[in-house]
Amino acid sequence: MSSRTSRAERLTQLVNEIFVANGALLAAGDALTAEVGLTAAQWQVVGFLEDGPATAAELARRRGLRRQSVQETVNRLLRDGMLTRADNPADARAPLLQLSDQARAALRVLGAKQAAWADGVAAGLPSEDLETTLRTLRALRGLV
Repeated sequence: MSSRTSRAERLTQLVNEIFVANGALLAAGDALTAEVGLTAAQWQVVGFLEDGPATAAELARRRGLRRQSVQETVNRLLRDGMLTRADNPADARAPLLQLSDQARAALRVLGAKQAAWADGVAAGLPSEDLETTLRTLRALRGLV
């Protein structure tokens, strides 16, 4: 087997592991967020808005997701009172989304829970492996 094939196979294995890990992380996120009435996907949207208002299209770009799927999540969050709309001076057709007080309270609860969860998971991984994985995933993202 050539090194080219071996590297391609390894990359395919890595991509498959990322997909499986993503599913596991979403399930863990759903478990963490259930208490405050959010899903992991909703938590991601709400978390991005902690830095300030944004449009649904901006959220989709930042997450690397399709605008339609982000819009569906946003619509649920609006219905549940987690988000509010504000006028967008740059584009009247694309309202700015902002956090409600309810969402801010949920994020306070989730911050502590997520930190404890992350400490527990990180304790089972060598620091060097975390650094290498982070570097590798960032490089992979830049290449694709």
